[in-house]
Amino acid sequence: MQETPDMTNGSEATQAAGAQDAPAEDLEGRLRQAEQAAQEHQEAFLRARADSENFRRRSQTEIANAHKFAVENFATELLAVKDSLEAALASSNATTESMKSGVELTLRQLKSVFEKFNVKEIDPVGEKFDPHRHQAISTVESDAEPNTVVQVLQKGYLLHDRVIRPALVIVARPKGVES
Repeated sequence: MQETPDMTNGSEATQAAGAQDAPAEDLEGRLRQAEQAAQEHQEAFLRARADSENFRRRSQTEIANAHKFAVENFATELLAVKDSLEAALASSNATTESMKSGVELTLRQLKSVFEKFNVKEIDPVGEKFDPHRHQAISTVESDAEPNTVVQVLQKGYLLHDRVIRPALVIVARPKGVES
C-alpha cells in the first residue's frame, strides 16, 4: 500500500504562518482605524474650538455694542422734547401765555419719556429722611417730626428703583437744637 503524504502537518504549518500574519494585518488595520479616528477627533476638536472662539468674539462685540448703544431708545424719545424746545425758541411772536403753554406741553412730553423708561421722581416732602434717596443740605427748626423732609430744593430721580440722583432736601430738627 502506498502511503499518501500527510497533508495535515503541512496545512497546519501554513495555517500557523497565516495565523501569525493575520494578527499582524489585523493590528495594522486596527492601528489605521485608530489613527483615522484620532484624526477625525482632532479635526472635530479644532472646529469646535474655532466655533467657540468665534462665539466668544461675537458675544464680546454684541456686549460692547449693547453698552455703547444702551441709551439709543431713550435718546431717540428725547429728540421730540428737544424739537419742542427749539420750536418754542424759534417763535418770534410768542406771548407769555403761549410760551407757558408750550413749556407745559414740553414738560408733559418729557414726563412721558421718563415714564416709558421707568425714570421716577423722588419728591419726598413730609417723608422721613432716607440717606439712600436724599441728600440733606441743611436742617431747620420745625414743628414737623425730627428727621422729616420739610423742603425739597431739587427733586431726585430713580431709574428702575436705583437712585440716579438723590433729592436735595432740608430736614426738620427739633426746636432748640443747634445743628
